[in-house]
Amino acid sequence: MKVLVTGAAGFIGSHIVDALVEAGCEVVGVDCLLPAAHTGAPDYLNPAAEFHRADLRDGSSLRHILTGIDGVSHQAAMVGLGQSFDDVTDYVTHNDLATGVLLKALAAGQFRGRFVLGGSMVVYGEGAYECVEHGMVRPQPRTAAKLDAGEFDPPCPRCGRSLLARPIPETTPADPRNVYAATKLHQEHLASIFGRETGTPVTLLRYHNVYGPRMPQNSPYAGVASIFRSRLEQGRPPEVFEDGRQLRDFIHVTDIARANVLALTAGSGDPGPFNIATGEPKSINDMATALAQAGDAPVNSPVITGRYRLGDVRHVYAATERAERLLGFRARVGFLEGMRAFSQARLRHPTDPQTCGEPRDTPAK
Repeated sequence: MKVLVTGAAGFIGSHIVDALVEAGCEVVGVDCLLPAAHTGAPDYLNPAAEFHRADLRDGSSLRHILTGIDGVSHQAAMVGLGQSFDDVTDYVTHNDLATGVLLKALAAGQFRGRFVLGGSMVVYGEGAYECVEHGMVRPQPRTAAKLDAGEFDPPCPRCGRSLLARPIPETTPADPRNVYAATKLHQEHLASIFGRETGTPVTLLRYHNVYGPRMPQNSPYAGVASIFRSRLEQGRPPEVFEDGRQLRDFIHVTDIARANVLALTAGSGDPGPFNIATGEPKSINDMATALAQAGDAPVNSPVITGRYRLGDVRHVYAATERAERLLGFRARVGFLEGMRAFSQARLRHPTDPQTCGEPRDTPAK
């Protein structure tokens, strides 16, 4: 099987390349390696894979790359909350325009292999909540006034009572609450329409908070785990926003790579979306504490700051039964095991070669 991996030099994409090579696939990787941000190809690129430096937004660069391709793992994306709304055009072009150009090229080449999209749990917005009186409800976005007052948990929109967080299933209506989330949902829409109109099998994977080796360090788009790791390396405690009790599902990048291999090789008649997560939620403070205590840093506990970011949501963690039943996927790397390994893992430093086409987990929630 010959598989194209987009964003192949990035954090998640490079691990998918490794997993596909190990599975015996012929792998072609593409990444733009944007000169404004990157000094060249990183040294961890798998030598058994073919690599092309190309921008997905330029359809002419894809023609020869797509020849003979049997499957596509589309990971290229600009991620995170960004610096301001001024980033909106960058997100739209890197995420949505690039996806559209890729799908158009695949359709023109009559591609009928499997197409797997690396999506994100950010499309849900807030997670799932239950009110003791009104059952399952959808809370409104949190306001600056409430957050300034330290009221971090969203109330029931009908009665104002406190809510109980629940695992979020894939059937939950999408409710993107920042630009990145909106573009990731649009990617899903484009891929789904492509599948329906061409007959191509499409699988949508929604990653939860991914961590592991090769995460970028000290980047405004880096994930919360690498931000905490960077502070610990500097001898400073991780700074946890809000009260630290916000819940997430932290999944190791090798499990994400394995989910992609399953989706490409085993496949499923159901296109998804599928939550790709562990099914074992942890708080941000749990993660920061485990990471601090696992490494050799002189500090072993985080600092709860009470600060917040208006684009963040409170609790999002996954219901994983659907991915296990239909994809045969279950995460293998346990939380403490993963954090111990991550405390010693290599991160990409600002001076390392880096790529523009890489999905990472969303920043500190």
